[in-house]
Amino acid sequence: MSEPTGAARRRGPFKVGDQVQLTDPKGRHYTFTLEAGKNFHTHKGSFPHDELIGAPEGSVVRTTGNVAYLALRPLLPDYVLSMPRGAAVVYPKDAGQILAFADIFPGARVVEAGVGSGSLSSFLLRAIGDEGMLHSYERREDFAEIAQGNVERYFGGPHPAWTLTVGDLQDNLSDADVDRVILDMLAPWECLDAVSKALVPGGILCCYVATTTQLARTVESIREIGCYAEPQPWESMIRNWHVEGLAVRPDHRMIGHTGFLVTARRLADGVEPPMRRRRPAKGAYGEDYEGPNKG
Repeated sequence: MSEPTGAARRRGPFKVGDQVQLTDPKGRHYTFTLEAGKNFHTHKGSFPHDELIGAPEGSVVRTTGNVAYLALRPLLPDYVLSMPRGAAVVYPKDAGQILAFADIFPGARVVEAGVGSGSLSSFLLRAIGDEGMLHSYERREDFAEIAQGNVERYFGGPHPAWTLTVGDLQDNLSDADVDRVILDMLAPWECLDAVSKALVPGGILCCYVATTTQLARTVESIREIGCYAEPQPWESMIRNWHVEGLAVRPDHRMIGHTGFLVTARRLADGVEPPMRRRRPAKGAYGEDYEGPNKG
């Protein structure tokens, strides 16, 4: 039985072509690709790549300036934050939320719109595995090229489950019986008609937007189209903690707002969503309100 795509690059001694993440005594990271006969240079000296080739992961190397560096393979969250960018990346904290709350499973058939720099595509491909299907759509060819390079660099080559199409989702979507749809774009409401026809009953739509105005229009548009259960919007934040002896306190900096997420379940054809029982806040809708897509 062959290993899943990319698995061989995640274990065993360091090999030529592997990516290595060095951590210096101050916790700073440096990522490079191992090449025989090359040297890695820092302002604290250098060392030969050959010193790591064949060494176990978790080794420590010393530069000519006698500075110690811990050598590990970068985790996927490390990789996506250091890879070349065209568009902004989906941060690991949001990618993790998408994998969990959009219920991405091995073998899933997933459509993604707005591939950006390939961050979320990498997370999705690793979750669905070689037997799944990820069809990514990207409007800009330059972004698509960067994303393809980043994804193939991480997996060590083309991924058998991935198809990348340059063009608008609503104009090019040909997939049917899709389990999950992930929309990372400025106006996800423009694609709702198209993706709703492709999603299977019970399938999940997940939208990633940056601003409150986008969030409001996305949620209201999902409600208005009438073939989804009540959408669930949220955001997440991460705060690290400093722990050293009795000095236990939150860090002064945190990963705050990066984007909003919205998920909704596709209803069976011909089924109307149950009436919401909660009463909207007074003044939430003006007397002249006609829906998010009017005017």
